[in-house]
Amino acid sequence: MKVLESSAPTNMQCFFIGIFEDNLLVGVALSQYLNLNKLESFGERDQCLKTTVRNLVFKNLASHVLFLGNNMITGQNGYIFCKEMNFEAISMLLHQAANALIDYFKKQNIKIHIVSFKDFYSHCAAELKKFHFSSIYEFNTQPNMIFTLHKSWQNSGDYVSAFSKKYRDQYKRARKKSEGLSVRELSLEEICSWESRIYELYHHVAKNAPFNTFFLARNHFSVFKQQCGDRFRVMGYFINNDLIGFHSLLLNGTVLETYFLGYDEHYQKDKMLYLNMLYNMTEFGIENHFEKIIFGRTALEIKSSVGAEPNIMSGFIYHTNSWINRWMPRIFPNLEPTLVWQQRHPFKQQMS
Repeated sequence: MKVLESSAPTNMQCFFIGIFEDNLLVGVALSQYLNLNKLESFGERDQCLKTTVRNLVFKNLASHVLFLGNNMITGQNGYIFCKEMNFEAISMLLHQAANALIDYFKKQNIKIHIVSFKDFYSHCAAELKKFHFSSIYEFNTQPNMIFTLHKSWQNSGDYVSAFSKKYRDQYKRARKKSEGLSVRELSLEEICSWESRIYELYHHVAKNAPFNTFFLARNHFSVFKQQCGDRFRVMGYFINNDLIGFHSLLLNGTVLETYFLGYDEHYQKDKMLYLNMLYNMTEFGIENHFEKIIFGRTALEIKSSVGAEPNIMSGFIYHTNSWINRWMPRIFPNLEPTLVWQQRHPFKQQMS
């Protein structure tokens, strides 16, 4: 929350919601308001008619968006309670928070167009639909790629030996391509000194994504490192002391969460940079005894080739204009870029 308060994207305003019971704080929730009119680009990779229509719709009918949840990371990260809460209460509280924020913005002469409750695992979504979410349109976008690590793996050798021959060969080919690269963790001082280059590398990847609702602030990585210390790691990729890529990680208890990354396009293909990053993230997770790695959305096929598996996540969305909202089940599926991918199964048969 401190990181978001200090270095949220320029088109994002964050709200931190306290949930009280008899004046005792029993839970917190996160909400993010996005003004898409301030966005430089929704994403430049997919240039087609559907993308053009989608961008026009968002600019004119959905530019003021309220998220209940964290739009900057994949997973069910929108709320937490220090006591057991049933889903009826959770659904009611999230609705109350959304309505209070809609009223808040109305007083600022800002009309919220879209309200979205972000990222619920399937069993939670099913429970929420029994209560206050029953009339809200449920959607599924790209799945969350999660890698549950085998307890028997102690090092990268154990991981690689579990591959079938095809994927063991892929691993060896990627590692050979990475010769000449040096990879090291960046200190806070190094993150600050490389801040412009880190942002340049991140921005290249972000603007070529299929769809964006924000771009990070330039100081985001240094603020994150300063606030979270060893719980936030940034790994730099160098050739001849030139920074050509980076990836970042969140250490969240027994879960390793991959965060934003960036790379120089001139080296990406020749050095198989992205694939090598995925292998490095995985080996970090194994060697530091994490139970699972959350790889998030996008690049589903290549993430499955290193061992991650798709986990369907649901969101709920409505438009504050009742006429438009009535058509949401027809409109929303036509705004989402068509995704065709093949899940890879890299491990020997006995690993499945």
